[in-house]
Amino acid sequence: MFFLLSKILGFFALPSNVMLLMGLVGAPLLFTPRRRLGGGLVIASLLGLAVAGWSPLGNLLMAGLEDRFPPWDASRGAPDGIIVLGGAVSPDLSRLRGSVALNESAERITAIADLARRFPAARIVFSGGSGRLLGGEVAEADVVLPLFESFGIARDRVLLEGRARNTAENARFAKELVQPKPDERWLLVTSAYHMPRAWGAFHRQGFAVEAYPVDWRAGPGDLARPFTALSAGLARTDAAVHEWLGLLAYRLTGQTAKLFP
Repeated sequence: MFFLLSKILGFFALPSNVMLLMGLVGAPLLFTPRRRLGGGLVIASLLGLAVAGWSPLGNLLMAGLEDRFPPWDASRGAPDGIIVLGGAVSPDLSRLRGSVALNESAERITAIADLARRFPAARIVFSGGSGRLLGGEVAEADVVLPLFESFGIARDRVLLEGRARNTAENARFAKELVQPKPDERWLLVTSAYHMPRAWGAFHRQGFAVEAYPVDWRAGPGDLARPFTALSAGLARTDAAVHEWLGLLAYRLTGQTAKLFP
């Protein structure tokens, strides 16, 4: 139920969806006695899309998430294992095309090539099912192995977890699979903006992972720079707002111990 509800509410929580729906509702009202309301909705829709798409709003919201965890400090020594979260692979497209198709979060996967080489004794866990509400019969874990093998990673080093549909299930199923010992150190690899929620979910499960953020989206120079493409700005704002609302939802449902882990 939590998964179903999160997907439905997640659609309406994206600013671009909400603002476009406002315009679609307002436009027909322009031809009715409630045209003033319709005009207000259309104007609000256009202004909202412009601000979210062209202004640095998305980068400002993203930076607050990405700055929560610094880059991992390797001075403590080699980890016992590495967990990489799904979200970087398009499983259905990968199966259709016969090749692993990565999306804009590809660094979640490519970082493993370097980590596996630097820490040859570390076990590697990939946790990724299908997060799609409709369709999505193929899990990310079903198609990612050839890419790991192309990195030179031996098959017996990799554990695949293909049931998780969201971050909370990543944490729960990864712990069940790994059964970490108290003295073991595990890295958690995911996008920097997603790390607060992921780290919080793992620690809520009693799995004391160390954050290894990758895939940064916003740098210091981006915080005052407008977007030149409306679609790029909207995508950045949508991703950041989705993550902030995800943090709130996870705290309210007990999936994390703090609002901002």
